[in-house]
Amino acid sequence: MQRFHELPLPQKVVIGECWARDGLQSEPVFVPTEQKVEMITRMVEAGFTEIEATSFAHPKYLPQFADAEEVLRRIPRRPGVRYRAICTTLKAVERAVKSKQEGFGVDEIAMVISSSEAHNRANVQMTREENKRLLEQMTRLALDTGHVVFGWALTAFGCPVSGDVPPAEAIGLGHFWRDVGAELIGFGDTVGVANPRQVSSFYEEVLAAGLPRDRIVVHFHDTRGWGVANTVAALTYGFQYVDTSLGAIGGQPKTGAASYHRGHTGNTCTEDLVPMLEEMGISTGIDVRRLLALGIRAEEVIGRKLRSNFLLAGPVPHHGRQWDGQKGLDEAGDSAPRSLNSRSPAAPVTHPDSSA
Repeated sequence: MQRFHELPLPQKVVIGECWARDGLQSEPVFVPTEQKVEMITRMVEAGFTEIEATSFAHPKYLPQFADAEEVLRRIPRRPGVRYRAICTTLKAVERAVKSKQEGFGVDEIAMVISSSEAHNRANVQMTREENKRLLEQMTRLALDTGHVVFGWALTAFGCPVSGDVPPAEAIGLGHFWRDVGAELIGFGDTVGVANPRQVSSFYEEVLAAGLPRDRIVVHFHDTRGWGVANTVAALTYGFQYVDTSLGAIGGQPKTGAASYHRGHTGNTCTEDLVPMLEEMGISTGIDVRRLLALGIRAEEVIGRKLRSNFLLAGPVPHHGRQWDGQKGLDEAGDSAPRSLNSRSPAAPVTHPDSSA
């Protein structure tokens, strides 16, 4: 019997940070452009090389991204850093192309289709066959203008409307994306229903179906607190790309449509996954101290406590700390971040929690 520590985990993974798009799309309060630019800049400084920067959704439906072009104009451009935007319509791709022609575009265009018919209708108001025809047009335009296409199969592990989804449905969409020219293929656990055993079985079938290991993107939502466990289960298959979000935020876009996602809707938490992978000897290329500071700033920008466990506890104290029987652990020189409960009164909290 093979033990977990004997499994062939990758030596290095690329973390796709989704806070600025998938994270913010479910936030009801508009985050100012300058704060989006600040956060993305700090992501680059922390070592992220794959960043989901914005959405080209129509501002009428997703006002959070009414500033998409302005954000792209202002974020830093560095060799080796790739920016991604999501497009769900041909008009959105045309906006992405125009931005690129004007010198401030994205490297990747992400497009979506659901593994379940019911969710596809709820999400993009089209049948999957209608959606495929549109996606083929969108993909041709994106590829012809020098973009990498990132194709998503949403609800790959289960649908909030119709329930269980046969793996063959998602795998079929993986073949669709490969055939139309997508460089990256993501299988999304859109509403956080997957479990590690299911994940293992699913990716066994994905690879058996001939889909390329080096083009798969792992993406789990943490609705039930299983995102980190599911991600690690997937990584035992040697995948290189993982999507996460600071503070585990994200989920169903705030378009005014009826809700299909309950509970904690966000992605796997970046601040929890990245340090754990580093502890396991899997390199992410991300500076953990900068990541912790970024997590604190994310809470300040959003205006509420988010969901990172590591942000509160700090790095594992491998070399110990001084203990005092009266005072407890000596915090001087401690590797943990400053307590979120002891922020300076001057720390900016721009957006009060709208649910308070």
